[in-house]
Amino acid sequence: MDCNCFKKEGKNCIEIVPIFSNLNYEEMMEVARITREEIFEKGEMIYMAGDKGEKLYVIHSGKVKITRLTSSGKEQVIRVLGPGEFMGELSLFSSLPLTDNGEALSKTTVCMIDGEKLKELMKKYPTIALKAMEELSRRLENVENLIENISLQGVEKRLATSLMTMANDKGEISLKMSKRDLASHLGMSQETLSRKLTAFQDMGIIKLIGHRRILLLDIEALEDIK
Repeated sequence: MDCNCFKKEGKNCIEIVPIFSNLNYEEMMEVARITREEIFEKGEMIYMAGDKGEKLYVIHSGKVKITRLTSSGKEQVIRVLGPGEFMGELSLFSSLPLTDNGEALSKTTVCMIDGEKLKELMKKYPTIALKAMEELSRRLENVENLIENISLQGVEKRLATSLMTMANDKGEISLKMSKRDLASHLGMSQETLSRKLTAFQDMGIIKLIGHRRILLLDIEALEDIK
């Protein structure tokens, strides 16, 4: 369907994306005219590796899991995205097919922006391109850190680092993904993750609350884990 993002209550899918934050209303309308909206149910694939991208996917509501398959066929969770975040951006700068998969983790509304027309707008409004490059640089840094952590750190240290990264200022974590997906993201099995989280709780370092909440009780102890 055509994008009716300017008719929704609250902010539209273009306003909530950082790469468009410097545009005025008329300029955002230009983006809206090259955008269409689609709704995906939980578990539905938004795109798959091998697809021709040629568009930028912006999440208006819901959550999307970005994954890749290893050479052994195992799923590796790259990241989980929420409202205001985007995916498929590499296809804007390359003619190669998409290399990852996007799966809706809940009912998700996605605004799809025509890639070729968006590149024309980037020439007209260079701040869009600069903001996109900033986001790509940030994601590249996160991926490099993840690779380094998986390669060089033990399981306990990897988990401790991740917990501290995910926590808010109060030391609280509300997981955006399932523990199975978190385990995949950290390069360990779900059984290992559950076992280590329980061990951390038994040590008094964290408190597990339900399936998705974690409270950090001893930051210094987490930092000292080798």
